[in-house]
Amino acid sequence: MIVVWTETAVEHLAGIRQYISQTSPIYAEQVVGRILDRGKQLEAFPESGRMVPEVGRPEIREVIEAPYRVIYRVTPQRVEVVFVVHARRAGIGLMP
Repeated sequence: MIVVWTETAVEHLAGIRQYISQTSPIYAEQVVGRILDRGKQLEAFPESGRMVPEVGRPEIREVIEAPYRVIYRVTPQRVEVVFVVHARRAGIGLMP
């Protein structure tokens, strides 16, 4: 299945990279690389993540790449990565 990263998700990745780069540019690239690798997982196994508990909709799922949550929507045509947020951030109100 095709995986699409929304503009918001790409902005989140850029912010993560920028924040971590302040102390370790190499580690920043590693973290973002691991998050992007989760997209490859979702291509093969789109429902491998759990349903996001605070949203409660089966098509809204997440995989964890500690300490980040990769939140995505599964449709019949594609997987749409919508947010990449720190695990401490509550997801309530993230999804319409």
